Amino acid sequence: MRRVEHVMGFPVSLRVDDEGIGQEVADALFAWLREVDARFSPFRPDSEVSRYDRGELELADLSADLTEILGLCERYRAATGGAFDVRLPGRPLDPCAVVKGWSVQRAAELLTAAGARRFVLNAGGDVVVSGGPWRVGIRHPEHADRLCTVLELTDGAVATSARYERGDHILDGRTGTPATGLLSVSVVSASLTEADATATAAFALGPKGVDWAASRPGCEVFAVDTGRRVRRTAGFPVVREDAAAA
Repeated sequence: MRRVEHVMGFPVSLRVDDEGIGQEVADALFAWLREVDARFSPFRPDSEVSRYDRGELELADLSADLTEILGLCERYRAATGGAFDVRLPGRPLDPCAVVKGWSVQRAAELLTAAGARRFVLNAGGDVVVSGGPWRVGIRHPEHADRLCTVLELTDGAVATSARYERGDHILDGRTGTPATGLLSVSVVSASLTEADATATAAFALGPKGVDWAASRPGCEVFAVDTGRRVRRTAGFPVVREDAAAA
């Protein structure tokens, strides 16, 4: 079973190789992602995030899901000394860097609960896999038609933060200015919640973020810095690595 929809501002593709997993499972998965967009998007004035940011909701009034998301945001803010921060002066509350990975990981768990054992869920280049091995390509940070590495995963997730899709959209919360020093950073972890937030936080930290991400339990890292040098941890599951500066 295969399906692609545009949700939360990016394409989401689903492939399930198990027999007996029907379109109703995909319907529930995409309905969940649309619900997340409606509830937690900072770009929707009626979302729970926007209402909380405007002071229309107290902390005690928030859903358990948003309370969990804000707790994760605070955890990464503290862990990076403020480089990762969803509350920047003069800007609305924007927890998207946590919401994306968290919600897609939840979607993968819906698949597992429905009996799926072999699947790939790709949300705008951030990927959760089960029942592999699966091969996942990481885009070259400067050439859209090239890969800089290919990795192999059996069960787990990989997320990449970079400039190539949205420009300087990742800010260093300590300065409020665009993060510098890295062209891209990819993180492999058991959960896309961890992989996605860690990749974004590492990018916000700049060159020091590679070692910071590598120190996180269960995380493996592949990064390209602005000098076109590749840095990766020994456990990153590379199948093929191309020259990042080529």
